[in-house]
Amino acid sequence: MIRLEKIIVTYRTDAGIHEALAGVDLAIERGTSCVIIGPTGCGKTSLLYLLAGLLEPASGQVILDGRPLSGVRRQTSLILQQHGLFPWKNALANASLGLGIRGAAREKVMGTTRTLMEKMGIWDVRRSYPAQLSGGQRQRVAIARSLATDPDLLLMDEPFSALDAMTRESLQELFLGLWKERSFTSVLVTHSIEEAAFLGNRIVVLSPRPGRVLGILENPEMGDPRYRLSESFHLMCSGIRRLMEGSR
Repeated sequence: MIRLEKIIVTYRTDAGIHEALAGVDLAIERGTSCVIIGPTGCGKTSLLYLLAGLLEPASGQVILDGRPLSGVRRQTSLILQQHGLFPWKNALANASLGLGIRGAAREKVMGTTRTLMEKMGIWDVRRSYPAQLSGGQRQRVAIARSLATDPDLLLMDEPFSALDAMTRESLQELFLGLWKERSFTSVLVTHSIEEAAFLGNRIVVLSPRPGRVLGILENPEMGDPRYRLSESFHLMCSGIRRLMEGSR
């Protein structure tokens, strides 16, 4: 579904031009849950913005669904680390925002949003505002808003990093259930080795800046609820760690 060809991303600063990504080649098949992991500043978020059509490469091209990507596309949703919820809208209004902007009929907006919020266990807080919600509830609202538009590509920038361990694991399992049910392609950025091993059936390890692909690990056991407690899970975590440490 996605092909990155010799991608170079640069930023201009007062100190000059700096490379964020340097010659990245990557293919992601449709329906894959791909996790991008690497150290701070390696270009992970830049890669997400490229796929979202919010950033253009200095060199190379992004091929999405067989065509060069030019600008944003309706079938792509992006979830940011800080949720991106409007503080003056309640949970229901935030979750239904994308469908409303697209001009969907009110019945469809309410029906789709209610179904997702009930599935995520947040329908009972639909009239609460973001400041009244827990971190996990806010992230569930952000996920509901993104999935309400029925994307075929979901991009996620460290969506669970600010949550406590148990809430993070609960939301990871919720995400996997939705991914299996809806069969969208997912690209998730994380700093967590354990999260990468649990959520990615393909794990892409990037080098320190400028980001290059150090290795790609296939993870066929991903998604099994018992996987976290298995020996193969710990071996996968060790494999990711070795790749990352080898780049220092």
